[in-house]
Amino acid sequence: MCVRLVPGTGTGTPVSKDFMKYWTFLVAKLVGVAALLLLLKRAIGAVMPKPDVYSPFAHDLFYTSVMMVYSLIAAGLVWAVIMDQRYRCRSCLRRLRMPVHRGSWNHVLLGAPRTEYICLFGHGTLTVAELQITGMQNPDWEPNQDIWTELYSLEETKK
Repeated sequence: MCVRLVPGTGTGTPVSKDFMKYWTFLVAKLVGVAALLLLLKRAIGAVMPKPDVYSPFAHDLFYTSVMMVYSLIAAGLVWAVIMDQRYRCRSCLRRLRMPVHRGSWNHVLLGAPRTEYICLFGHGTLTVAELQITGMQNPDWEPNQDIWTELYSLEETKK
């Protein structure tokens, strides 16, 4: 088990393997996107003619336009990786399913609108706020306890 140091206390809190697996998967996807973008940049460099000047951005409109499109593709791929990772289970890395809309737009003070996604294997629930008045709110991941133990205990109490 890994130990993460808590700043200012000198003590460590244990970090689960699932937590490390989640972030390792994100880093692996970002490395894959970086490799793809490097290959794309080299392909662009091989296809484009060599510029006559040291900095082609100020003198070559076609080169500048191609690099602008390349930058937009790079930003879009990184955004897609981050959004894909956001809606994955923290334990099994599968996509979260079954969105359930909670709250109401008519009664914002009583129950703000939000969407809940669940892991099909019962690992947890992700709650994403739809109304963000005070700025960007991070989604709330709530891990579930062993769901089968809870169901069996309910069945045992009925007997």
